[in-house]
Amino acid sequence: MLAWLGISAAAAQDFDARRARMIDEIDAMYAATRAETGLAAMSPAVRAAMARVERHQFVPESQRAAAYGNHPLPIGAGQTISQPYIVALSTDLVEPRPGHTVLEIGTGSGYQAAVLAKIVAQVYSIELIPSLGKEAAQRLRTLGYANVEVRIGDGYAGWPEKAPFDGIVVTAAAPQVPQALVDQLKPGGRLVIPVGATHAVQELRVITKRADGGVDTRSVLPVRFVPLVPGK
Repeated sequence: MLAWLGISAAAAQDFDARRARMIDEIDAMYAATRAETGLAAMSPAVRAAMARVERHQFVPESQRAAAYGNHPLPIGAGQTISQPYIVALSTDLVEPRPGHTVLEIGTGSGYQAAVLAKIVAQVYSIELIPSLGKEAAQRLRTLGYANVEVRIGDGYAGWPEKAPFDGIVVTAAAPQVPQALVDQLKPGGRLVIPVGATHAVQELRVITKRADGGVDTRSVLPVRFVPLVPGK
């Protein structure tokens, strides 16, 4: 149940202030990691999206007071909602545009999908865990994100029926880059994915598909994500 979606006006104002502080913290992290990422600040589109999406609506009620801390939070089923800085950075790295169609692998609570949905035309999101996927789909509908479609499935396989995509954002770490996701990128499209072993420091990579079908790969930052689990 999504009973926590309704809050008082006073609480909403408090969350607005906390969200503004969160944006300031993300700005500071962009500045601190500029040498690694090549990005000195959030793009205007990503900044606007991060300012508009209410993160407290995407965490369990028990975590709502901590919703605007710049760190991950548990959302159940052994999964987490990613650190806001990483959500902003992943969104920036995929270079979203208003007409784009983007695939997300790992819906979780729906927060990353909501941020993308504020920028692009359509977001398709895949979640392996049925309970999380169903709740995220309901939450996104309730909050008015009409341009997000969620399905339960294997993220390693992508969503070939909706391909090709302008961008793909993966919110869990794979031991290697799934070829199916590369295949589902448009020429010029970008895949942002953490790569590495479970319970180890992983690498956030940006993979750009060239016109000839080959790829260019860039390592951005060391990160730590939950594992991307294949479907059965």
